Parts: sequence; C-alpha cells; structure tokens
Amino acid sequence: MPNLIFPKGFLWGVCSSAYQIEGAWNEDGKGPSIWDWFSRRRGKTARGENGDVACDHYHRWQEDLDLIKALGVGAYRFSVSWARVIPGGGGGVNKRGLDFYDRLVDGLLERGIEPFPTLYHFDLPLALHKKGGWPERDTAAAFGEYAETVAARLGDRINWWITLNEPMVAALLGYMTGSHAPGVRHPGAYTRAMHTMLLAHGEAVRAIRAASPRPARVGIALNLSPVYPERETESDRRAAAVFDVLSNRICLDPILRGSYPPDLWRRFGPFAPPVRDGDLAKIAEPIDFLGVNYYTRHVISRRWWVPVMGGKMVRPRHGEFSPMWEIYPPGIGELVERVWSDYRPPMILLTENGIPVDDAPDAQGAVRDPERISYLGRHLERLHGAMAKDIPVRGYFVWSLTDNFEWDLGYAMRFGLIHIDFTTLKRTPKSSFDWYAGVIRRNGLEETG
Repeated sequence: MPNLIFPKGFLWGVCSSAYQIEGAWNEDGKGPSIWDWFSRRRGKTARGENGDVACDHYHRWQEDLDLIKALGVGAYRFSVSWARVIPGGGGGVNKRGLDFYDRLVDGLLERGIEPFPTLYHFDLPLALHKKGGWPERDTAAAFGEYAETVAARLGDRINWWITLNEPMVAALLGYMTGSHAPGVRHPGAYTRAMHTMLLAHGEAVRAIRAASPRPARVGIALNLSPVYPERETESDRRAAAVFDVLSNRICLDPILRGSYPPDLWRRFGPFAPPVRDGDLAKIAEPIDFLGVNYYTRHVISRRWWVPVMGGKMVRPRHGEFSPMWEIYPPGIGELVERVWSDYRPPMILLTENGIPVDDAPDAQGAVRDPERISYLGRHLERLHGAMAKDIPVRGYFVWSLTDNFEWDLGYAMRFGLIHIDFTTLKRTPKSSFDWYAGVIRRNGLEETG
C-alpha cells in the first residue's frame, strides 16, 4: 500500500475520561457521582468492580503526561469531573478539585500538548441525581453554571472544548435500559434526559464562550454509527431508517438543523418530553466542530419487532468481531461522508476510535497487540479516503490512552495503548503505542497491519 499522508496540521490525539482513570473518588473535597454510587450496587458491574482507584491518574498524572509526550500526540482529550469541581452539582466550588485540572492543563502545555477537555463524560454528581438528575430540566441550567466555572478558570489556556460526550448513550443506557448509572428503566425518564442533555449542551456552548478569556472552539462528541438493513426488503429498510433516527439523527438534527426528526417523539406517545418554545434554538447554538466517536456499524432486522425501535440489531453472518462489536472499517468513511453530506458541520474531529483486545505482558514483559494495530490502521486508511473527498476532518483521537474502567464491564475490556496492571498500577506501553507514535511522526500510514 502506498504511504498515506495526512494534511499538515492534522491533529493527532488520544483520550480518556475522569471516572475511568482518575480514582481518588472521595479525596480533596470531591463529591460522589452517580457512578460512585451505581458501581457499589450489587450486580451492576462485572465482578463488582468500581472506579475507586482505577488507574490512579489523580496521583500519577505527571507520569501519564510524560507517556503522552513520549507518544508524540498533539492533543489530549480528557474529561473534567463535575463532582470534583462542584460536589453538589450547583453552588459551592471545590477549589482543590479545580486546582487539579489547573495543574493538568499546565502540565500538558509544558509538554507541548493541546488540552482538549470534555465537561461531561457520564459522571453526574449524585446530589443532582437525588434532585431528579438529567430528566429534570433544571440540570441543564446547573450544567451551564458548571461550564462557566471551568471556562473562567481554565479558558485562558484552552482553545478546544467538548460539552458532553455521547448524550444519546448516557440517556439510553442510564435511563432506558438501566445498564449504566443511574440505572433507571423508564421511557419517560429516557426522553426527558435526552432533551435535557441537549439543552445542557446549548447552555454550555454559550457559557464557555462568555466566560473564556480567549476565543474558544466548542463542540460536542456524538457516538454515531452507519445503519444498514439486514436484508434488502422494504420492512428491513424501514426498520433501519427508524433505528437511524433513534441512534444518530436524535442528536444530529437538533444540534445541526435546529429541529427534531419528524415524528421522533410521537413514537413515545405519552412519554414524549416537553419541548418548550426556544429550546431548539438553544440546542442549535452554532458549534465550531462536531466530534464523532466511531466504533462499529448497526445491522437491523425487522424479523424481531422491538417496541418503538421497530427492528432489532443483529450480528452479521460473515463479520469480523472484537470482544464487544463487529469490526467494520468501511463504516468510518461512510459515516464521515454521510455527516458531511447531510449536515455540513464547520469541522469534523474523530474524537474516539478504538478496540478492546485481551492483551497481557509476555514472558519478556512486552505487550503485543497486533489486532489493535490492524484495527486502527484500517480505520485510518478509510478515514484518509473520505478526507480525499474534501471533507474537513481535522483530527483523530485513539480511545484510549490507558486500559481503564469500562463502565458496567469493569476492567475486562482493555482499550488502552498503555497496559495497566490493576494490582500494581504499573504502566507498560504496548506495541500499538509505538506504532501510533510512528504514524504521528510520519503524519501518515506506511502500512495497515
């Protein structure tokens, strides 16, 4: 394969999230989050694991930043813990918590790495959950105040901001299926949470721009997947179209078009959220970039009818699979082309892409993960192909920097470029770490593995 060179200035990054790596769950004035509480409930996570210690990044952040520098990325996407900064969700600010992120930002800049904070990555302060959580409209206003607080403190050094990570996933798994915190299972809670999260995004866009001392580029990270019918039948195509609305367009349309998809909320009948005058204008506050998190595609069959969804996700017969999903590299290019064709965002960043691999140190202490190298290389090749069509993709972030706490799946799913021994917390860069460092040095691909 010929060498594939990415444009000059292309932003190479790596990412993490607060609850998944920080630990120090109750130190220095931090309040509990819904994940601190949820992970302690019997049967909610694999083997009863939690993020109390995780990777202990809160204490080992300088070591981790040195590893990021050695990787050679231009940007590090991390998330800020709302409960660490404002333990009650609103009201008093915890100075020691905000100081941590102040040190983290300074440490990144000292190493020549662009800080890329996400303000919400699934860890709502428990105090707000007790007041109704995301289904409660006031949570959006509280989020705007939190965004203002963080931007006022850190905005003199930060150029890029992400408001929320994957609001559809947080709403669906937290309030409909109950498999994620806070474990609610009610369609009305889901629809209200979805709408409130989008309102919170709009509140935060305005708050960041108003509070930041320097011009701020603000966006949101959405988990998006191309959707395909299992069979080329009218019933499967209709089911796939409905699934696309509920998994992709539910966020894309209001954020980038200022309207919900037609008939979206009608499907939920009495559980539709109350949408007030002015809500959609607030949600559609102009953004500077769209973050796209891509992992896999969805294949939908109408042979199994599912209420509201119409059809069911099925496992393709001849696919290639990771421990969690189908591996489908063409989807990253197809998705980027669709987003650009239908929505024309100002800029696209691939804010997450990665794969869990069951890797471990060998007899020599090395961690070899050729499956991850192959996955990342093939996806970058497809992304490069989409960019050749003049689509403004300006950056790519690998999920994730380190192995970490993978929500309800605990520590079994290892996504990291760096192996973590969760007993000793020893960090060991994997072969994919060296491979990605080489891609960054060349600003291109020599081979896809």
